[in-house]
Order: sequence, then C-alpha cells, then structure tokens
Amino acid sequence: MNPTAPNHSASGQVTFLGAGPGDPGLLTLRAVEALASADVLVADPQVLDVVRVHARAQVDVPLRSSADEASNPGSPSGVSALRDTANLVMAAARAGKRVVRAVTGDPGLDGNVAEEMLACAAEGIVFEVVPGIAAAVGVPAYAGVPLRDAQGTDVRFVDARSADDRCWAELGTSDATAVVSTTLDSVAAAAGELVAAGRKPDTPMTVTVAGTTTRQRTWTATLGNVAQVLKAAKVLPSPDGGQPVIAVVGERGATAQRDQLSWFENKPLFGWRVLVPRTKEQAASLSDQLVSYGAVPHEVPTIAVEPPRTPQQMERAVKGLVTGRYEWIAFTSVNAVKAVREKFEEYGLDARAFAGIKVAAVGEQTAKALIAFGVKPDLVPSGEQSAAGLLEDWPPYDPVFDPIDRVFLPRADIATETLVAGLIELGWEVDDVTAYRTVRASPPPAETREAIKGGGFDAVLFTSSSTVRNLVGIAGKPHNVTVIACIGPATAKTAEEHGLRVDVMSPEPSVHKLAEALAEFGAARRDAALEAGDPVTRPSERRPGSRRRARS
Repeated sequence: MNPTAPNHSASGQVTFLGAGPGDPGLLTLRAVEALASADVLVADPQVLDVVRVHARAQVDVPLRSSADEASNPGSPSGVSALRDTANLVMAAARAGKRVVRAVTGDPGLDGNVAEEMLACAAEGIVFEVVPGIAAAVGVPAYAGVPLRDAQGTDVRFVDARSADDRCWAELGTSDATAVVSTTLDSVAAAAGELVAAGRKPDTPMTVTVAGTTTRQRTWTATLGNVAQVLKAAKVLPSPDGGQPVIAVVGERGATAQRDQLSWFENKPLFGWRVLVPRTKEQAASLSDQLVSYGAVPHEVPTIAVEPPRTPQQMERAVKGLVTGRYEWIAFTSVNAVKAVREKFEEYGLDARAFAGIKVAAVGEQTAKALIAFGVKPDLVPSGEQSAAGLLEDWPPYDPVFDPIDRVFLPRADIATETLVAGLIELGWEVDDVTAYRTVRASPPPAETREAIKGGGFDAVLFTSSSTVRNLVGIAGKPHNVTVIACIGPATAKTAEEHGLRVDVMSPEPSVHKLAEALAEFGAARRDAALEAGDPVTRPSERRPGSRRRARS
C-alpha cells in the first residue's frame, strides 16, 4: 500500500449536485438517489425545498447564510457565505459523512463550486458531480424560446455580472444568439452594452424571471425598448429588482413565434393558487393533477378522520370476514380501505383474509387503494363512480349461486343510505358498519384564512357538501373573485346556500373530472382575454368590481 495515498475509508465523500433552475421535476434520477443516501445536505437557499423532500428524515441540514448573500457571490458578504459553505462541506466530509452539496442549476456552469471541488481533491476526499439543468438552458426552454434555429445558430452564454468590455465587443459584432444571465434591474444596462458594441436597437429579446416555476413571467422586447417594456409592465422600479433573470437576444431567435411555443406559461391554470379543501391523504393525487395544469395547489384539510367511538361493531365485522360470514365487502371510499387495513394490521391479518370474498369498490381511487393493499376488486362501476353507479352493476342475490346473502359495508358515520337501501332491494342482507368518523378539522393558519376571505386564492375545489360547510366554518367564506368549482349538484346547492356563486361544475362525480373542468374554464377564460386584446390575468388579480360572471 502506498503510504502517501489518501485513506478514503477514513473520510467521507461529497456529491456536487445540480438541482436545476427551480422546477422540482427537473431533478435527475441520479440526483434523487444521491439525496436519499446523504448524511449531510448543504444546499443553496433557492433550491433547499426542491432537494430536501428527497433526503432522509434524519439528514443534517446545517444553517446557511441568507439567500441574498448566496445569490451575489461577488459581494463581500457573498464571498463570505461561499467560504462558510465550503467549510461546512469539508468539515462534514472529514468526519466521514456522505455530503450532498446542492446548487442552483448546474454545478459547473451555475454553481461556483470549483474551489470546493479542488479542496476535496487536495485532501483526497472522494467526490462526484451530478450535472443539473443549467438556468441558461432550462429557463429559455420553459419560456418557449429555442436557442438554435434550423440553420444552426451560434449560441453564446454570458454572465453580465462578470462580463468585461472584450466580451461585450465580441457579442456586439456577432449575430449569435446571446443568453444573458443578469438581474431584473440590470437587464436594460446589459442591453445597452450590446447596442453600444454594435447590435441593432431593434434586435428582439425576451426577459424571463423566476424561470421554470409557476411564478415565471416572460416579456418580449427589443434591445432598445426593454426598459420601457418592463416599466410599462410595472415590474420596474421594484424592490425585487435584484432577482435573477435570463435574457435571450438574437435576430434569428424564435421571439416572433413565442405565443405558439410558450407551452409552460400557456397552461390553462398557470400560476393559479387553487385551494384544495380535503383530507391530506385525499388531496395528494388531485394536487398532482392541478400542478400538471400549471396551478399551485394549497391543501387545507377541512375534514379529519377518526376511529369510531365504539369499535366493537367494526371488530365483530372484521372477525366475520375471517369466519366466512360475508359474500361481499363493499368499499365506498379510500378512508374505508384505510380503516379496514388498520384493523387487519391490529389483528395481524393481511390481504389473504379476503380469500373467497367478493370485493367491490365505488370508484377508481378506492380501487387503487385496494390494489395497494394487495386486493384486486371484483366489481368497480362501469359508469358513474358513485353508490348509484355501483348499484347499477351489482348482481341481485341468487340463493342458487350465492351461498351467503350478507354484505359487509364499512363506511363513514355520515354516509348516505343510498347503497344500503339499494342492496336490500336486490335481496342482500347488509351489515352497515361505522368504520371511521369524519369530524371538522382545526382552522388553518391566520394567513390562509385571510387569503381565503380576502381573494388571495384564484379557485377553490369543493368535493362534497361537507367540505363546503367545514371550510366556511373553520376559515370563512371565499371572496367573490375566487372561482368556485363543485363536484356535483348536491355540493353546488350547498355552496349556493352559503352565498357562493358556482362557476364550474364537474360533468361526473370525480375529483379528476372536477380538476379537468376547472382547467377547461381557465383555458376558456384565457382565450377570451386574448381574443378581446386584454392581458391574461388570474382571478385574484382582478378588482372585485370588474369581475365578469362565468359563462354557462
């Protein structure tokens, strides 16, 4: 063994990881793997929330300097922040820890971590680099601005904060597409540098702030009028002028086609803050769907699920499953599946206890919860996903083919009698068992309550009459600028009884169809604004007195 070789077993390792420009979906698979095994996570403040969700609960996240300092590494405080970060990384690595150093964008292009890498190399600390999507590449893609055309346009990248006269001179005499990293209040100065160096004042440019996030905004201008465009848009002057932007400049760019190519900002609910008043578990899939439409979901539990006050009835029913008391078990909600599963685990049972029993699920989400439990339902409504839809497909009791005439129905304490009455009419005996109770949740934070009553949300999705009653009870009535979307006529009636105007109605009693209906409403609203020559705004950006009634 070479005595001068570093002893890797005694030291930790460092992963320099690019977290991308801001969209959590842009993390690579390798990045997620590295985060899952990290002992210590040292992240730029701008991407801490993006990466932390993929780290272990026990991961150590040392305190960081402020985002303002870290975002300006050229300032004395910024240099100090970078130095402090490097010390944190090295100290953890020397202690044998697996360290992930997460930076905005890409480590090599955006991260300013070359010195940290050299320090690791000097001490023999093993390190690796996980590339990320650089801001200068990812942001134009999300803004609908391809950097190269069919003729193979030359592309130059420049950081305006460090560019010297020679750099500007080279860009000024070239016809290359220039991708300029700068700040909102400095973009006009960068444009002036390019004009002074030879670029024509009418050269097209785009300016994008908060790229790849739902706060993204892009303005189309020219080198000569960009200052006026930003002033007319009322984004300058602003105390937020120091936030980073990506500007794309070029005579052969795709600025003229940006209306057609702006796939991200043209999403039907882009930037809408949508209130999802459901239980936390139920809100997850709905929130994911809203994100795909460009919305920012805000989950506010209005219903809490608790065990029944008297568990004996549920205990007898579960024992009856094992002893062969039932021919069918019907699940009317995800919460019913959860309640039975928890009781099974309490008794040391698993999905094998359903052997020989037919299983029905009221809809797709309930069926998915059963499949996750290891149970494939025998019956799911072919039409309407509701108790009525389930009854339409439920076979009548036949004493010849059905050795047992009893159905186990675990459900909420406030469930309707539709399914029970229908099964009895079909000849079945029903053990109607309270598997869980639904109670009103605690009020949300004061900030959320104020946003609900003050018009801070663009839309709210009501998925049942109880969510209407409970939201109004714990947080107050949504402001009249907020778009009200309801899952069905009964929910809409309850909303109207509480003084709310219903703008959107789901064509089917399905949370996913409700989200689709809201997206269609948003797209129609956007198209109407463009057709009228009006700026596209979110409902929360409109003055209460100027709100138009929704189309029927």
